[in-house]
Amino acid sequence: MAEIRPFRALRPTEEKASKVAALPYDVYSREEARVKVAGDELSFLRIDRPETQFPEGQDMYAPCVYEKADEMLREMTEEGIFVQDERPCYYIYELTMDGRAQTGLVACSAVDDYLKGVIKKHENTRKEKEEDRIRHVDVCSAQTGPIFLAYRASETVKQLLNQVKERPAAADFQSEDGIGHRVWVIDGEEEISRLTEQFGVMEHTYIADGHHRAASAVAVSLKRREEKPGYTGQEEFNYFLSVLFPDDELMILDYNRVLKDLNGNTPEELLQKLEKAFILEKSEKTPCRPEKKGEMGLYLDSVWYRLNVRPEHCLTDPVGALDVAYLQREVLEPVWGITDPKTDRRIDFVGGIRGLGELERRCGVDCAAAFAMYPTSIGELFSVADADLLMPPKSTWFEPKLRSGLFIHTIER
Repeated sequence: MAEIRPFRALRPTEEKASKVAALPYDVYSREEARVKVAGDELSFLRIDRPETQFPEGQDMYAPCVYEKADEMLREMTEEGIFVQDERPCYYIYELTMDGRAQTGLVACSAVDDYLKGVIKKHENTRKEKEEDRIRHVDVCSAQTGPIFLAYRASETVKQLLNQVKERPAAADFQSEDGIGHRVWVIDGEEEISRLTEQFGVMEHTYIADGHHRAASAVAVSLKRREEKPGYTGQEEFNYFLSVLFPDDELMILDYNRVLKDLNGNTPEELLQKLEKAFILEKSEKTPCRPEKKGEMGLYLDSVWYRLNVRPEHCLTDPVGALDVAYLQREVLEPVWGITDPKTDRRIDFVGGIRGLGELERRCGVDCAAAFAMYPTSIGELFSVADADLLMPPKSTWFEPKLRSGLFIHTIER
């Protein structure tokens, strides 16, 4: 059963929260991060991407870079930009995008739940990306990026959180991308106890986004356990920062594919080959946005096509049944020869937040074809994770993105 517990968050003051809050460290390239923090003394991205504080060309994995992150976090705390709550609390983090709100409970999840499989994963992690965050958490002795967890919606939890939301928010602002952010503090003993109990009867929680952050937090926890053989299990390093959202409030966007070439085929030859895998027709609507599972859009030679999977090629296992798996199995591998989409440079991935117009733009610049996908559902994600299987790369794109810097979980040095 899922174990969560309250913690003493290090948080920006109400008047500084909007200026501190930053998108996750991994949505920016190195150059984009440098431009974003230029002249901005409060953005948490400075701490999440500390190489931006050094001259160009600096080894971003050098020890001095992580030490700089620790130094900046300490300075901002000493200056009163961050203040630590006096006693352990839960927090509510509500994000509103296009009028649709999702309400998360900010809590610490147990590292042992991750190790035992109570917290379910659906994605592999890359060692080099994991190593970077391990060093960051280890040197700062702080978990700065929340792990986005999902759970099967509970009416009792929803009622408890709604009662808290009737009170004044501790922070309330809109970020530059139009997303609304509100924070509440839950410090009442009875409310904390009831929430802990409600999650304690849940069989599993699920990592929706943040597999690398989770793996890194766990790695640092295991390192601390080795360094402190007398640990009791109650130390802060045995828990990691998470925000838990009910599945019925989450939105997964499409994660689309663009191909750099046609692998030696003419557009006509490509369409002939695709007819083996799809029932294919020119789309009356442009761009062609898939309207149901099993449907995809193809942009080729300035024309949109609607594709429907052929039932005889469909599989029923949790991974094989995914549209992204069908495309990989029936098209990308046999037609393009792409066996590993994570490393093959002929394929790129475009998050649905950019819109289908971005697929047309890419095909006019550096690509030859694009596939518009129907979004993977949260139910499909749960099914894959429950079967202890892994999703194909780039299967889900969650919006809105959680901001870093609003809640920091400090651990023992």
